[in-house]
Amino acid sequence: MKAIWNNQVIAESNDTIVVENNHYFPIESVKAEYLENTNTHTTCPWKGLASYYTLNVDGKTNPDAAWYYPQPKEAATNITNYVAFWKGVKITD
Repeated sequence: MKAIWNNQVIAESNDTIVVENNHYFPIESVKAEYLENTNTHTTCPWKGLASYYTLNVDGKTNPDAAWYYPQPKEAATNITNYVAFWKGVKITD
């Protein structure tokens, strides 16, 4: 699977985990140079507290377009160290 935004591959992996129709990519498969930490957080009742990254690719930014669970609840421990995308990021195989 690939995550593509602004004509760049942000992440690529054969080991994504699908949760609620979102592909979660192993953090090591994500190109860190495109990620910027943000102060945004949301809470999922069963996954826990999510943190976000802004994508910065070739001078364009996509605020909070990637998220992850730094310390997921027990029901979601399988997505520890995984990142998912939205906000126009194309997921393709």
